[in-house]
Amino acid sequence: MFESKTYEYILNSMLERVSDELDKREGSIIYDALAPAAAELAQMYIDLDVVLQETFGDTASREYLILRAAERGIEPYEASYAVGKGVFNIAVDIGSRFSIDNYNYAVAELISDSDHSYKMTCETAGAEPNYYVGTMTPIEYIQGLTSAELTEIIVLGEDAEETEELRKRYLNSFDNQAFGGNREDYIQKVTEIQGVGGCKVYRAWNGGGTVKLVIINSDYGVPTADLITEVQTAIDPTVNAGEGLGIAPIDHVVTVVSADEQAINISTTITYASGWDFTEAESYINEELDDYFLELNKTWQSVDNIIVRISQIESRLLDLEGVIDIYDTTINGSSSNYTVATNSIVVRGDIIG
Repeated sequence: MFESKTYEYILNSMLERVSDELDKREGSIIYDALAPAAAELAQMYIDLDVVLQETFGDTASREYLILRAAERGIEPYEASYAVGKGVFNIAVDIGSRFSIDNYNYAVAELISDSDHSYKMTCETAGAEPNYYVGTMTPIEYIQGLTSAELTEIIVLGEDAEETEELRKRYLNSFDNQAFGGNREDYIQKVTEIQGVGGCKVYRAWNGGGTVKLVIINSDYGVPTADLITEVQTAIDPTVNAGEGLGIAPIDHVVTVVSADEQAINISTTITYASGWDFTEAESYINEELDDYFLELNKTWQSVDNIIVRISQIESRLLDLEGVIDIYDTTINGSSSNYTVATNSIVVRGDIIG
């Protein structure tokens, strides 16, 4: 807004107000007196422009965006800790610590005595530990321990919310008001739960007063049974359904279920460059398709149905090294775009190319 208020502009404007009968050349007394003032005024306009940018939610930097969002009761999501399932050959004490790769886990809660399985909480926040399972090493010696396996990640750790995601939530809060168990309230409360990446809400799905919540995990995939249980307990505990003992309003009987997976099988004819064939290109093709399907799954909450488009598949694969041409593409046997069921996300199936 103040781009024109440069040092040169301000200084020239000041000099123009001085009579031409006086010496205004650089080095003169008048010039030397006005130049520092012009520099300070130019800096003031720069600072005013910064203030103006920080005033509005769509241009504020993270620090001031957080302050603006707080006025709407919105806070940035902090990084959370992954929770895994540890299986041992003997019972271990709560609080026992184990390491796997670069990460440490602490035994948090017993799952089952029969197989000595426990919930394990990672000591490092963020999403990176989600991709490590396997043999764990005890940090301190445990008598009789011969086997310690981290078999799966039950609740995914999440990175701290990025600035643009926070900005999007802040701006969306003006369009969709969350209040008293309305649709937006459910979506907001459920997606704030660690490990949840999206939610769809269905009213009266099983009679009056019933609500169904369909969720995906924070990696935009199918959630584990443990995450479903945690969300169910937080929203409306099954044993006291409708009593208002969770987040859901009293008399709302809520059922939490997982989204389904829809395998996308692709058949296509690809012309390869010299020295290339499907075997050479397969890993690149799979990676490109996985990226596309992830983009689609990220939109799952905001669309009625995910649509897998042949044009997108062909254009993305054409950009790959070694691919010259592509045609006769089908999705699950159809030569047209594929519309996925409302409560389904997509995963890569068989690829024939």
